[in-house]
Amino acid sequence: MTKHTPTQVIVVIGAGSIGQAIARRVSAGKHIVLADLRQENADAAAKTLSEAGFSVSTTKVDVSSRTSVQELVKTTTSVGEVFGVIHAAGVSPSQTTPEIILKVDLYGTALVLEEFGNVIARGGSGIVIASQSGHRLPPLSTEQNALLATTPAEELLALPMLQSDQVKDSLHAYQISKRGNSLRVMAEAVRWGERGARINTISPGIIMTPLAKDELSGPRGAGYRRMLDISAAGRAGTPDEVGVVGALLMGSDGAFITGSDFLMDGGVTAAYWFGELAPK
Repeated sequence: MTKHTPTQVIVVIGAGSIGQAIARRVSAGKHIVLADLRQENADAAAKTLSEAGFSVSTTKVDVSSRTSVQELVKTTTSVGEVFGVIHAAGVSPSQTTPEIILKVDLYGTALVLEEFGNVIARGGSGIVIASQSGHRLPPLSTEQNALLATTPAEELLALPMLQSDQVKDSLHAYQISKRGNSLRVMAEAVRWGERGARINTISPGIIMTPLAKDELSGPRGAGYRRMLDISAAGRAGTPDEVGVVGALLMGSDGAFITGSDFLMDGGVTAAYWFGELAPK
């Protein structure tokens, strides 16, 4: 890195297609720190972005470890001022157990919001990638909403509502984690706002990424394909379409938007609650 390197930093956690698509739209003239659990994923994404003219560096992070997230904050702030956070790391129901989903997708997101909320710059903004699955969970009680939104991160996984007798399969763990993400972001928007920064969630439907392909070829694949066929859009989404919404939310045109969740799923959730996908 040279003395001409921009001091504004966009940190991308999870070097997959969606994180890259948003980063491409908001990082011109800034420095991107790409962090992933797998260094090779970060390096591959960095090569693509570097060849497209972006200033990029890479590092490893395990979002389920506070020490690891704190190290990422140190790495990022050593480069410059944290102007943007794109949190796109996570695991899906077909990939792992309920316990790991809760630890990575729910607890890990709480860690990222907490630690980067301590350093985000005035005028900065963040995006958390949640999921349409969070919108398919039946309504929670006011008390449950508050617990998911505001319980200190280190106490989160001890909540009675998250124990194995309550969360019995990976899909349920994923749904409650993603609902928890949007609730957590709403609560964190208050704290980020005190620093003059904004934070929102995007809840995509099936977006054609490697993770989505795992789901489409997994045990629930037939159900996912039916969702796409019946939805208003009649297809899966693309990372670039999520990137467009991310750019709106992180840019000056989205300056009045914070603490909000944006469902973009081609109409799958509408069909689930009020159409052919409705539970019989």
